[in-house]
Amino acid sequence: MSDIDVRQEGRVTVFTINRPEKLNAISSGVAVDLQKAFEEFDASDQRVAVLCGAGEKAFTSGADVTDLPELWRCVPAVGIRTNKPIICAVDGWCVGGGLVMAATSDLCVATERAKFSYPEAKLGLTGGIIAALAARIPHKMAMEVMLLGRPVSGRRAYEMGLVNEIAPEGKHVEVALGMAQELAGMAPLVLGTLKAMVNDHMLVKSPSEQMALTQAALNTVRNSADLQEGLAAYREKRSPNFTGK
Repeated sequence: MSDIDVRQEGRVTVFTINRPEKLNAISSGVAVDLQKAFEEFDASDQRVAVLCGAGEKAFTSGADVTDLPELWRCVPAVGIRTNKPIICAVDGWCVGGGLVMAATSDLCVATERAKFSYPEAKLGLTGGIIAALAARIPHKMAMEVMLLGRPVSGRRAYEMGLVNEIAPEGKHVEVALGMAQELAGMAPLVLGTLKAMVNDHMLVKSPSEQMALTQAALNTVRNSADLQEGLAAYREKRSPNFTGK
């Protein structure tokens, strides 16, 4: 996972998209590796995650157009499935899919100089998953971000309700870690229950979110040991021994 750095700070795990020379653009490999890293986090005893980008220029510039990812894989509550809290720490540009990741994280810290941008209407293409924004901030503000495509400062994002706290320049990860350590000292069962209630019952899922969730479920079946066992049993003309894995 050379483009994803994972480190532990006590009971907090910090995930860093480490492609500063590409403004931390999300390639196909980054999306897969980030999803796998979060699966390991979810199965561990770690309690809170912080998600950030390397360097000061960008959290992420969005999808790498030279190596297009299945972006849903690294979107919290879609490809990243955990009831543990996820805090997004943003400095510099947060573009396209990066804005979706920030919006679908449970909490978000940003600097004043952070710039949130969703320019797809100017490019003529969208995956539609940005519609999730309208379930998380006021309708007119979500439409401003999606339709006008104007860059939104960290301060403006805070006023919109996209960001929880403004951090001093270069201190976004430090502030997010402080928030994460506070959460790590709380009852994980309560945090997980509340997060599940909100994500499963209070937030309306867009068609693209529902499609991505379905794709994730089908991928689990396609990549399962049971499928390989079933195919082998068919070839060998025997009864399969399924394990549910």
